[in-house]
Amino acid sequence: MPRKIVPYVFLIPAIMLIGTFVLLPMIGALAISFSEYNMIQKPRFAGFNQYRRLFQDPFFWNALFNSLLYLIVVVPVLSTVPIFLAVLVNQKLPGISVFRGIYYLPVVTSLVVTGLMWKWVYEENGVLNFMLQGVGMIETPIAWLAVPSVSLFAVMAVTIWTGMGFYMVIYLAGLQSIPGSLYEVADLQGVSKLRQIIFITIPMLRPYIALVAVISSIAAMKIFEEVFIMTNGGPLSQTETLVFFVYQNAFVEFDMGYASAAGIALFALTFVLSVLNLLLTRETTDAK
Repeated sequence: MPRKIVPYVFLIPAIMLIGTFVLLPMIGALAISFSEYNMIQKPRFAGFNQYRRLFQDPFFWNALFNSLLYLIVVVPVLSTVPIFLAVLVNQKLPGISVFRGIYYLPVVTSLVVTGLMWKWVYEENGVLNFMLQGVGMIETPIAWLAVPSVSLFAVMAVTIWTGMGFYMVIYLAGLQSIPGSLYEVADLQGVSKLRQIIFITIPMLRPYIALVAVISSIAAMKIFEEVFIMTNGGPLSQTETLVFFVYQNAFVEFDMGYASAAGIALFALTFVLSVLNLLLTRETTDAK
């Protein structure tokens, strides 16, 4: 067997798995999006009716707005704050591995457990209100998950909390690749630690920042578990995201054709945002 073919032979199992469990379902969803299908009767071709219905549906636009707001708020936080956490846990101090484990603990905790725990924290008689009342910041308890103006941001805080450790590890790996001589020269010239992070660490971590931005963007557009467990899309659909919208129409309303059309729209939006993110990051990297 020619050596050039050997790598592709090893890729065959992965290609078969991806084709079976990713590509074929995507093709099936695309086909169903052009039909009316309720999982009981046979699919009936409906052309672009599902897509026309989708773009006339105010609930879809509400879910789209919530998902984009999620993207705008969560991604910048998860792309920047973990850098400082990584710098913190990268110090050679006694017991620093314990702190790394503590920061990473939310990542390996089940989202069901996390959602239920934070739902209890946000209760009117929960820990958050108890602490805020204790320091005099509020007088009466707030139902954080029942107030439309703050419920989505309360769920965002949970997403940020659970993802911080994961992205911190990515940046921690990037910090290991930065030559220590750069920091030694900066120390000799009296450069402060904060300026070292801004002018040495962040520029050297630019490829990792691009990776985190893309991963966190995709994760933000796919958010579902936190919403399902903590608010079930409420109050008044203020926390309903695109994935929750797909779930609601597919497995509650059993309108698979409409749900598939929403899923295709979600895929197209996520793909476009990811490509734009990569292009903007590449242009910034080339410019510098």
